Amino acid sequence: MAEPDPSDPLETQAGKVQEAQDTDSDAEEGASGGEAEMDFLRNFFSQTLGLGSQKERLLDELTLEGVARYLQSERCRKVICLVGAGISTSAGIPDFRSPTTGLYANLEKYHLPYPEAIFEIGYFKKHPEPFFALAKELYPGQFKPTICHYFIRLLKEKGLLLRCYTQNIDTLERVAGLEPEDLVEAHGTFYTSHCTSQLCRREYSLGWMKEKLFSEVTPKCEKCQSVVKPDIIFFGENLPPRFFSCLQSDFRKVDLLIIMGTSLQVQPFASLIGKAPLSTPRLLINKEKTGQTDPFLGMMMGLGGGMDFDSKKAYRDVAWLGDCDQGCLALADLLGWKKELEDLVRKEHAHIDAQSGSSTPNPTSTASPGKSPPPDKAEKPQ
Repeated sequence: MAEPDPSDPLETQAGKVQEAQDTDSDAEEGASGGEAEMDFLRNFFSQTLGLGSQKERLLDELTLEGVARYLQSERCRKVICLVGAGISTSAGIPDFRSPTTGLYANLEKYHLPYPEAIFEIGYFKKHPEPFFALAKELYPGQFKPTICHYFIRLLKEKGLLLRCYTQNIDTLERVAGLEPEDLVEAHGTFYTSHCTSQLCRREYSLGWMKEKLFSEVTPKCEKCQSVVKPDIIFFGENLPPRFFSCLQSDFRKVDLLIIMGTSLQVQPFASLIGKAPLSTPRLLINKEKTGQTDPFLGMMMGLGGGMDFDSKKAYRDVAWLGDCDQGCLALADLLGWKKELEDLVRKEHAHIDAQSGSSTPNPTSTASPGKSPPPDKAEKPQ
């Protein structure tokens, strides 16, 4: 800390105040450290042993029907959606980890040392070409939002959506009608790009980046000629500040978590399921169960409490296993929103087609949401 200027009475006084505060803070440091340790122990025992916790069962049954009744009740007013690549697969965008169809399983043509290298900042700085070749294939504007995206929009329109935390970089949440304030794009977005030079950092638009990609030119800064990278978060980069600022306030007041289309394998996003109050119900809509971290390891590693679908102690977690679009349709049906959701999808897709001059449906979505197969039931604990 800089020394106060003796000739400036305000700085001199501020210096004295700071000295006093430093003395107090030294005395309090041990106490605050002790409080942190006590908080850790409190959380550990409450989540692993159920001691001192305030677990209130808010669902009348651990099924999709139970979640729907809770969502319609006065107790449920603030919903957070946590979403991953699985909500965009029916738009034709591959997820990352499916064994044969996932993105990582189909990168041989880029001759990478290992699949994840295409999203590692160190590798990108030396070899940006594979990423930009892939980015052209996955570029926003070529895909339509899915039923899942429009279900989240319905939550917003009905005043229930507190926030949507997304791992996706495809911008389909924005295309579906969510505003920036509705979103936390945890892994960044293609919506803007910046020069990678720390001395420049010039910003570029979505249209500028698209022009460069489709002309098969490595995007270079017009000011300093450094590579320009979309504002997506690579392995080795920090998450955006908005991720941390929003979670501090959002998860204290959330009434329901809806987790869709994510393997919950990437931290710190995966830890969000453990940030909600202990009574908050959590619905997983996914092809398989996930998020079932061992409580002891979860607390020791700071990952929060894992999901519990099957044990005798299960009281708030529900898993609906199957296609994410079908899960949203099933929940919308129970809520009495199915026709509204189907009409919204048709209207918005028609609008997108009119703008682009195309009428191609999403590759793997049902031609008509109304003719979808019967959804699977939410799994009940044994």
